[in-house]
Amino acid sequence: MDLDRQIKLGHLLLYDRKCRSCDQVLNLIECFYRTRKSRGPVPSSYSYECKNCTIKRVVKQRKERELDDKYDPVPRIKDVYPDW
Repeated sequence: MDLDRQIKLGHLLLYDRKCRSCDQVLNLIECFYRTRKSRGPVPSSYSYECKNCTIKRVVKQRKERELDDKYDPVPRIKDVYPDW
């Protein structure tokens, strides 16, 4: 059994990555979401935006979308029944 091929040094080390939104250098495994689970534990399978920034972005977009939908005086095309 060849352990060198099964375990790489990269699997044992903790990687650091710089968040593209807040520019902080954070731990890759603890502070970033995995986007491609099928690739395994490689750094390219993690996002470039930390978990905190991702949560803030999603909450902000949801609030803006709710406000747009609530106060939009003109109905959207998807809301209008087709005139047959």
